[in-house]
Amino acid sequence: MRIGAHVDSADPLAEAAARGADTVQFFLSDPQGWKAPKPREDADRLRAADVDLYVHAPYVINVATLNNRIRIPSRKLLVGHADAAAAIGAQGLIVHGGHVNSGADLTVGFDNWRKTFAYAAETGGFKLPVLIENTAGGDNACARRLDALARLWDAVGEYEVGFCLDTCHAHAGGEDLLGLVDRVKAITGRIDLVHANNSKGAFNSGQDRHDNLGGGTIDPELVVAVIRAAGAPVVVETPGGAAGQGADIDFLREQLGGSPAA
Repeated sequence: MRIGAHVDSADPLAEAAARGADTVQFFLSDPQGWKAPKPREDADRLRAADVDLYVHAPYVINVATLNNRIRIPSRKLLVGHADAAAAIGAQGLIVHGGHVNSGADLTVGFDNWRKTFAYAAETGGFKLPVLIENTAGGDNACARRLDALARLWDAVGEYEVGFCLDTCHAHAGGEDLLGLVDRVKAITGRIDLVHANNSKGAFNSGQDRHDNLGGGTIDPELVVAVIRAAGAPVVVETPGGAAGQGADIDFLREQLGGSPAA
């Protein structure tokens, strides 16, 4: 099982080595900004590395919203990040499920997701798997609760779309981790990546606040059980830099019987 961490984008391979990680996730641009990603000078080195790469799309992207000034730039930015992530040999592009405006019909948000994949298909489709991630908060979210996720998959399931399961988001979003993998797979048919995070917030708090695996409000054994059941690569998005994340990676390898990266 490939286990790694979300790291700084300046030198992801050095960050991987510092953590003993065989997978890394990083941003290609400011996660709170709208600028398109620039070509990376280390693209050849990244493509040739033994480390598996994942790219996280900016947080500002919300293709579900009814606000044209956000939705249309979000579509374009998502396609741009998919192109840039494919150029460095990434395994997938993770993007949050998004939400609609307060009081708006969530059905429109699901249809806006469908239109996003249709928009990409007009130019040949996304160049790598897009992994929609469940989110922790919001009453108008497209991927917080499994009932909403099922409606989202009804809208986008005809396209080649993947799923990223975040344990903190699920717990804080009000979904019990026990048996969660089976319930998710019954909807999506797949889990492509697990974000293994503990949660500072309580169950169903709606708080997106990650903690290290040995802290927080989730029994670490539940996180391990999710990973074991999912059988997918793992990324920790936990605090503490190389030391904190390295300890979380070591814990998971001890529990799952994995070995450090060569």
